[in-house]
Amino acid sequence: MGDKANTHTGAAGRATTADRPSSVRNVVLVGHSGSGKTTLTEALALTAGAVNRAGRVEDGGTISDYDEIEHRQQRSVQLSLVPLEWDGYKINLLDTPGYADFVGELRAGLRAADAALFVVSAAQEPAAVAGSTRAVWEECAAVGMPRAIVVTHLETARTGYEELTEVCGSLFGGDDPDAVLPLYLPQYGAPGPDGHAPVTGLAGLLSQKIYDYSSGERKEAPPDPAQASLIEEARNRLIEGIIAESEDETLMDRYLAGDDIDVGTLVGDLEKAVARGTFHPVLAAAPAAPGARQGLGTVELLELITGGFPTPLEPECPVVTTPQGAPRPRISCDPDGPLVAEVVKTASDPYVGRISLVRVFSGTLRPDETVHVSGHGLADPGHEDQDLHEADERVGALSVPFGKQQRPLGRVFAGDLACVAKLARAETGDTLSSREDPLLMEPWPMPDPLLPLAIEAHSKADEDRLSQGLSRLVAEDPTMRLEQNQATHQVVLWCLGEAHADVALERLRNRYGVQVDVVPHKVALRETFGDSSAGRGRHVKQSGGHGQYAICEIEVEPLPPGSGIEFVDKVVGGAVPRQFIPSVEKGVRAQAARGVVAGYPLVDVRVTLKDGKAHSVDSSDAAFQTAGALALREAAGDTRIHLLEPVAEVQVLVSDEYVGPVMSDLSGRRGRVVGTEQAAGSRTLVRAEVPEIEIGRYAVDLRSISHGTGRFSRSYARHEPMPPQVADRVRDRNGIGR
Repeated sequence: MGDKANTHTGAAGRATTADRPSSVRNVVLVGHSGSGKTTLTEALALTAGAVNRAGRVEDGGTISDYDEIEHRQQRSVQLSLVPLEWDGYKINLLDTPGYADFVGELRAGLRAADAALFVVSAAQEPAAVAGSTRAVWEECAAVGMPRAIVVTHLETARTGYEELTEVCGSLFGGDDPDAVLPLYLPQYGAPGPDGHAPVTGLAGLLSQKIYDYSSGERKEAPPDPAQASLIEEARNRLIEGIIAESEDETLMDRYLAGDDIDVGTLVGDLEKAVARGTFHPVLAAAPAAPGARQGLGTVELLELITGGFPTPLEPECPVVTTPQGAPRPRISCDPDGPLVAEVVKTASDPYVGRISLVRVFSGTLRPDETVHVSGHGLADPGHEDQDLHEADERVGALSVPFGKQQRPLGRVFAGDLACVAKLARAETGDTLSSREDPLLMEPWPMPDPLLPLAIEAHSKADEDRLSQGLSRLVAEDPTMRLEQNQATHQVVLWCLGEAHADVALERLRNRYGVQVDVVPHKVALRETFGDSSAGRGRHVKQSGGHGQYAICEIEVEPLPPGSGIEFVDKVVGGAVPRQFIPSVEKGVRAQAARGVVAGYPLVDVRVTLKDGKAHSVDSSDAAFQTAGALALREAAGDTRIHLLEPVAEVQVLVSDEYVGPVMSDLSGRRGRVVGTEQAAGSRTLVRAEVPEIEIGRYAVDLRSISHGTGRFSRSYARHEPMPPQVADRVRDRNGIGR
């Protein structure tokens, strides 16, 4: 698929490098949590010689020990890059978290890669494949990204390899299940005392060779006559699937006529179909046994990556514009072209500072040169000021990560990935380009965080560090949004789920030294009058010297939703001097902002000043402000006050089999389903209106209801009266009388 290039892996800590884009393969590993992505990455690194024993890098660190949090939680929580060298090619493996809370890391991996390996575990039920994994598959299909499937955990399989391959064909093949077919069949040894037969090798369907891994290295072995018919049947189906994707229209006629198609022709057509993203081979893999050099299927997988996956030269680069949005010609993956690179991930190192993982799409990035950092579409009101994303910065050291080590690089060509140190202004999604010709790349989509986490500083010392810690946290993670809620006076960190929130709190504590307390999240309620009412405010204090004297009489009537507060002056005869009428209004509005019953802002009323009294000496601005507030409180005491709650428009996209449970759950949240419509991929879009107080944890609950297949969006619709029984519970919780 591309020319080999000079590569170098230095035993003294030099990184694997490539001198042209055609020698690079950027591959992202995708799969549900527990499917074995990190273990597979380690097995590939061992086979390629990047590690000297399973899970250990040459300098003593572990590949999977990217983050202290990951070590404690026993799951990946962030994107990790592992570079390998195989047969003259550089392979950048991007290991992504499988847990849904860290889908932002997955999206970053998809952006940086040119092909995807979908890792499916045979130890889990096939239903586990059908959730978030299928959604990511559809994302890749939408952009034509080449994909292959790797079946892991064959040593503890619940589901047979052949059965799981059929499941993958039906789930991922769409209208053409024969676009998802195995290239190899597992070969099994003698059953043990427990009746389980271990996987000892693979049968190559095209080569018709048997590869035995039982010694810890791949060796050719004689075929097993008992497997001959099974292999022949699978081989014929594979050949037909490859020919169906071939650009040679005569090939199918020749095959049906009984001609023996050359294996080299089949392999060439297979590689082209894989690179186009129209055929998706299935392979099997397993980690190496202790002391072994190669894991089962790892050689075959590396051969597919280098031979069947595209080079960075083949996919179209993302669209670029000027920072002001003016269109520019599409860039290409040319080391001599204009510099265009993108920050796909940012992280903090306690010794180096901020480190940016960068994919170079065009040009060549060199250390110590000055580049322009441009803003991006991943920024939102919770991130740093957009103006900070327009700056010139000096590139620090270039390196490639491997475990806990950073191996230095002299330069990074188009198509490759590397880490850049000390880009203080760059955030995830930012574009690095030439100072003379600044460019901005089209951003990739990120999910909207919908789980609120209200936090407070634990102590005064933490309060001083909180703002800086939070700004760094959201700069690193664009799926996290920071909100300073003016209505509830809370600091809210919006996350994708509970695990995402736990990681955020732990990073605040351990990485930035900020201890915070989680408090109940408040919803911005409001109050309004149920009926018209009148009130009299009397503020009179005359005990010698300069006193206070102000009396005002008001009438309050409800207005339609969204009207706010209107103040009307209908005083006649100068009962309230003209200079004090604004004072009454100011007092009324100040009391409305504080609330009149439950402490929530009063809205949608008209307050009419009807009458009052003043004193020539003791009346003042402050006295009439107080009288206006007292009059509003008295008026509220003589009528029904409604609590208004915000209602959200919610759109839930869910698999058809979960539509019933989702609609039932929404009804239980006092929601009103306003419509449903059929969506692509056997899914339904449910539209509903639900009180926001009922969906604080909906991001977590929907995942449980839909088995991880559902996602939703929400937007503010309006405030409407809260049912009396719910309002009573709110008043009781706040210790307020009814």
